[in-house]
Amino acid sequence: MGKRLDGTSIFSGINAGFTNSFAQLSSQYSDGLTLENLSNALTNVEFTKNAGNTTFASYMTNNFNSIDSDKDGVISASEIQDMMGRMATQGLTREQIMALAGNSGMTSLQETVLSHFDDIDKNHDGKITNQEIQAYGVESDLEKQKIADRNRMVNNMSMFYDNETDYEGSLLDYRYTDNDA
Repeated sequence: MGKRLDGTSIFSGINAGFTNSFAQLSSQYSDGLTLENLSNALTNVEFTKNAGNTTFASYMTNNFNSIDSDKDGVISASEIQDMMGRMATQGLTREQIMALAGNSGMTSLQETVLSHFDDIDKNHDGKITNQEIQAYGVESDLEKQKIADRNRMVNNMSMFYDNETDYEGSLLDYRYTDNDA
């Protein structure tokens, strides 16, 4: 059996992207990471060379008011950490996964999560957590094992009946065929 479905890499990749972008941006602006500074960064050729920087800076710009929880007009490192904590506990929307996790190209994990998003989202809140992804992975593995077991039983049926396909007895009747008399 292959590796079980786990969303840890999606969440840790998004966390790393925000942390790196925040560190790079905050080092460039002495007055902190303001909405104006974020907008300026998005037009800065040096900063936008890395598509990941642009993705995370754009997300911070578009969601500035919800990230700036103390409403002082500056995004701090602790506010980035708080946002990441909320994303980890409350989950990610389909749009967040597509925008933030897919900045370097869609991985097979992301494709799987997105294509099964509604099945993974057990509480139907429009967000998925790593725990929901892991639970879905366990369920998928169990279903695959059930199918494999069922197929193995069907394939082994001929062993019990000497390749007779028109036998109408019970599976346990193989012990009591006429050959045993």
